[in-house]
Amino acid sequence: MSTAPQRVGRRERNKQEKLDRITAAARELFAEHGVDEVTTQQVAERADIGTGTLFLYAKTKGDLLLLAQNSSYADALERGRAAAEAAADTLEAVMAVVRPVVECNRKQVDNGRTYLREMVFGDPEEPNRRAALELAFQTEEAIAAALARDPRIESGTAPVLAHVVSAVMFLSMAAAVNIDRSVEEVLQEIGDQVRTLLPR
Repeated sequence: MSTAPQRVGRRERNKQEKLDRITAAARELFAEHGVDEVTTQQVAERADIGTGTLFLYAKTKGDLLLLAQNSSYADALERGRAAAEAAADTLEAVMAVVRPVVECNRKQVDNGRTYLREMVFGDPEEPNRRAALELAFQTEEAIAAALARDPRIESGTAPVLAHVVSAVMFLSMAAAVNIDRSVEEVLQEIGDQVRTLLPR
């Protein structure tokens, strides 16, 4: 049996290249104008594809936002995991995971809040929503890993605490009362709540 890597066919390369163009176009346009001000036609034009082709990759504008934000979220989560490894204490490690996720979500506040709404209330079987939910689950795992390094926290307790921290983070990012707050203010709110969960 051969273990040589299989080459990706031209058709798959073309599909991936179109997906990359669509994702980049959506990210750029949503960042420039906000999700509410961008049409699917504008994304298709920026990606240099037909609207029909666009709908093969994302059926709605909400789906396009998920596609674009998932890419940014995945990058943010990787930065958070790496920063948590170098953190000196438990709170710092947890907030190292949380910070880049919050920063990513708050680059364009309306986009971030719409992304969370699409993630929570959309069809979980739709691929881009499923990917978003998987990223949320991976965020909880990263937070649980940071908590589990603390010898005062039992291994079975870390995932439960991580679930609570994750809920606090997502509520703080989505809450209407926080729309005008800065990233640092939102992080301070989250940090204050996380601090109360940790052993003293």
